[in-house]
Amino acid sequence: MMLGAVLNPINTSIIAVALVPIAAAFDATAAHTAWLISALYLATSIGQPLVGRLVDLHGPRPLYLVGTALTGIAGVLGMLAPSLGVLVVARVVLGLGTCAGYPSAMYLIRSEARRTGRSSPAGVLTALSLSTQTVAVVGPALGGLLIALGGWRATFAVNVPLSLACLVLGARVLPRGAVLDAGGERERLDVPGVLLFAATLLALLLFLVDLRVARLWLAGLAVVAGAAFAVRELRCREPFVDVRVFAGNVPLLLTYLRAVAAATVSYSFVYGFTQWLEDGRGLSATAAGLVLLPTFGIGMLVTTLTGRRPEIRAKLLVGAVGQVVVCVLLLFVHPGAAVVFLVGIAALLGIPQGLTNLAIQNTLYHQADPARIGASAGLLRTFLYLGAMLASSAGGAAFGASADTHGLHELAVVMLAAASLFLMVTVADRSLRRVDRAAAGG
Repeated sequence: MMLGAVLNPINTSIIAVALVPIAAAFDATAAHTAWLISALYLATSIGQPLVGRLVDLHGPRPLYLVGTALTGIAGVLGMLAPSLGVLVVARVVLGLGTCAGYPSAMYLIRSEARRTGRSSPAGVLTALSLSTQTVAVVGPALGGLLIALGGWRATFAVNVPLSLACLVLGARVLPRGAVLDAGGERERLDVPGVLLFAATLLALLLFLVDLRVARLWLAGLAVVAGAAFAVRELRCREPFVDVRVFAGNVPLLLTYLRAVAAATVSYSFVYGFTQWLEDGRGLSATAAGLVLLPTFGIGMLVTTLTGRRPEIRAKLLVGAVGQVVVCVLLLFVHPGAAVVFLVGIAALLGIPQGLTNLAIQNTLYHQADPARIGASAGLLRTFLYLGAMLASSAGGAAFGASADTHGLHELAVVMLAAASLFLMVTVADRSLRRVDRAAAGG
């Protein structure tokens, strides 16, 4: 379970230090390499709820094996890619392939809990969470090491042995067939809903990648496709995404908005700041990965120290203020900035990184309709991926031929706007006091 679940986070973080070497190899701009980020998140935002639905319908074994096989194929494709376009295709395949690990793990945990009568396998869930966080921590440093040893293609090649290990373990261990609830019926996949969902996200991403008046028709297409998707899902007996989770639940909508804003800041930093460290500051890929380590390391430490405390609103407020401070500090970064100062910025971001993700997930747990908690959690991941796509688009727009300091400052302004929105929504949201009381058992 843990090996399959780490495939997505490792490919999310490892690419950050490979963008500049890839751009140099194919004589591409930072705006072009931004597609390597967007492609994976677009594929994952569509594929995650789709694969999760298929796991519920057919069990984890076939989806896990097909997904991990696709991950290995994407690794080979990336190793041999003759052009940037082929690399983008490899990242799409990678995004689809890595979608299977986490929902398969959650399905197995639920099945095992039902079999043993243990309703809350906290130890297994904690191990699963820590494994994905640990991989995110080592991803940039591992990417820098792989690039130093075998070039940027090694960051794709690492997926081949991981895929083979998943295939061997999955074939030996995973149970065959789906386990349906007693008296339940096998539901059908809402194919029209899937297609409309994909069309909405694709049109939105294509518009965000190149914001021009001439491309406003893409925004209109996203709105039309989104409206058609909502109408379809409201009328469908077995919807792909139950959009009724939004009905009358304004606090939940605010939580989703916070997720988009926080993710925009976080992913802009991980990808944009890392590119600047290599292009604007002149550090090697290995050194850039090491500079980024404190962000994830301190984030894990903060999560560990505060995870059991019930004060959700306070965590969100501190996290929002921390993001604002980091964005302001980025405005003062220059090509001659001391490495210690840059490491300090990365370390400071680790505080909101550790507080925000945990607090948003706990907020959703208390705000969502218990009968629709699965759909609500799935949508939270989609909104987080939307923030990642916004970050990718902002980075592509801010950086032209290279990730220079002027572009970093432009990106910091976008990040500051998102962080300020996060802070204002949190301050104005009175429902968070009720969430605090519920979290404290009051």
